Amino acid sequence: MGSARWDPTDWSAYAASTTGKSTEAVFAARGIDPALNPFGVAIRESRDSAANPESTAIIVGLDVTGSMGMIADVLARQGLGTMVEEILARKPVSDPHILCMGIGDVLCDSAPLQVTQFEADIRIARQLEKIWLEKGGGGNSCESYTLPWYFAAMHTAIDCFEKRGKKGYLFTVGDEEPPMDLPGTAMTRFLGDPPQRDLSSRELLMMASRMYHVFHIIVEEGSYARSDPRGVRNRWTDLLGQRVIGLSDHTKLAEVIVSAIEVNEGRDRDQVVKSWSKSTGLVVQRAVGGLAASRGKNTGVVRF
Repeated sequence: MGSARWDPTDWSAYAASTTGKSTEAVFAARGIDPALNPFGVAIRESRDSAANPESTAIIVGLDVTGSMGMIADVLARQGLGTMVEEILARKPVSDPHILCMGIGDVLCDSAPLQVTQFEADIRIARQLEKIWLEKGGGGNSCESYTLPWYFAAMHTAIDCFEKRGKKGYLFTVGDEEPPMDLPGTAMTRFLGDPPQRDLSSRELLMMASRMYHVFHIIVEEGSYARSDPRGVRNRWTDLLGQRVIGLSDHTKLAEVIVSAIEVNEGRDRDQVVKSWSKSTGLVVQRAVGGLAASRGKNTGVVRF
């Protein structure tokens, strides 16, 4: 997928169509859409095309439990346009192909993972709004943020890596801690994969990091992150090192993702911060202040 090219006019028309609508009206699904159900999906592909000859796979996984639906809402209304258009203008990577995921809890939810196709045009917005905001989750202090890592490692094929040895990007976004492991039963139940043992979060990180630069964005406005900000940050940092990003204003998610990609690709942090408006720059500075450029980013070796 991802054979078309982004058209700002299409985006403007789409964004205007959401004006005045509630979150529930934009995200009208009351169950998982069959097109987004990962069960039985062999592969999601990001392939080069005439319109996108050097595609770059970018996955954005959004926590849709509890009150986290605000993240999907702001991405659908304004963030996708900002993210794609700024990447195309700034060119930290070439020809972005975006895949969005909805993330829940494998222990509590009916749909702990929802997955769009990789798209390069307005179709990604139309698929994003099909995500079911299940608003579930449980009382176990974490959501299944590593399920997207498993899906990315085992169920995606991306030309940026296969043809050019260049990793894609994988961002998960939410306010809770990482889980300790992913039950093997969950991989079978929700993806249809053959029965296997539980996989630790560190194992899953290694698997996903072969093809992707993996980041987690902590939504600091979320209730769980507000209740235990140090604990959430420390647990993520223990797992991901510097690739843990604090998001102090959820309306700036797109700008933070673009900035993280820029810095990871070697651009000067201070210059990246200054490239935004003052208010946005403050959010970006807080988010990427500890981030350094990736070393050996095309070797397939995990480095933090």
